[in-house]
Amino acid sequence: MKLTSASINLPALTGLFVIAAFALLPLAASCVAQSPVIRFVRDPDPAPAFQLKDLQGRDLSLQSYKGKVVLLNFWATWCGPCREEIPGLIALQDRYKDGLQIIGLDVDDDDEKEVQKVVDSEEINYPVALADNATRFEYGGISALPTVFIINTEGRVVQKHVGLYNPALYETEVRALLGLPVTARIETFQDQGDIFLKHADRAKALPGVDMTALSPEQRDAALHKFNAESCDCGCKFTLAQCRIYDPACQISQKRTAQIVKKLAFPSAIPAKDQVKPPPLLAAPSATDPPSKP
Repeated sequence: MKLTSASINLPALTGLFVIAAFALLPLAASCVAQSPVIRFVRDPDPAPAFQLKDLQGRDLSLQSYKGKVVLLNFWATWCGPCREEIPGLIALQDRYKDGLQIIGLDVDDDDEKEVQKVVDSEEINYPVALADNATRFEYGGISALPTVFIINTEGRVVQKHVGLYNPALYETEVRALLGLPVTARIETFQDQGDIFLKHADRAKALPGVDMTALSPEQRDAALHKFNAESCDCGCKFTLAQCRIYDPACQISQKRTAQIVKKLAFPSAIPAKDQVKPPPLLAAPSATDPPSKP
């Protein structure tokens, strides 16, 4: 799947942050109602480990930065939003160098020399490496750039951002995770596949899937089907995972719509295609003679 750059300020998948409120930061201390909200995953998963070499040939791993907050930034040199956020990341790394480590993983460039030119021209002050396919897979696949995973001091992924973000959001999250004062409300949420696709089975709604015509029981049946059936687009994900990973996929969108229609309007399905329950068997009566062994 071709990676795309995402210039949005708020991911369509998560909808987790009131980013506009960051413009009110100077007033937040005097007006709690206008305080921005940051949200972290409840019971977060450990960040997948990786062993890479940075552009200088040095070992690069998460274990090396245990005890620090890590911003794991998946990017590419051709990605406009990725390049646009670099100055903010540089400033953030410099300001919180004692408790923060930013790591840049380039996912769509093959020539290390070309990546090094960008690192030099931008004067990037954090390690950069080329991400291998295994690392991309461990982080649930990267569908758009930039994608940033926020990892707490215990090495667990507490948030994921897709697209260009306000640097004030990153700074507020870093400060909160370091135990520093913040002018924001902190809330928690359960990962339903928007951080790691393996949790797609927890989702109660999926991008582009209209289940308003279903009863609660039918909705549960549909979600079970979405998580049990694989998508045929070649992504190797379930239908649910594909809808979260690639909402533009026409194959998973068409198939999920078919499943919803079959559940909502079974009479519209030819009898030969309807799923019939197994025949009921009468329970033996007390007067029936016992069967012979």
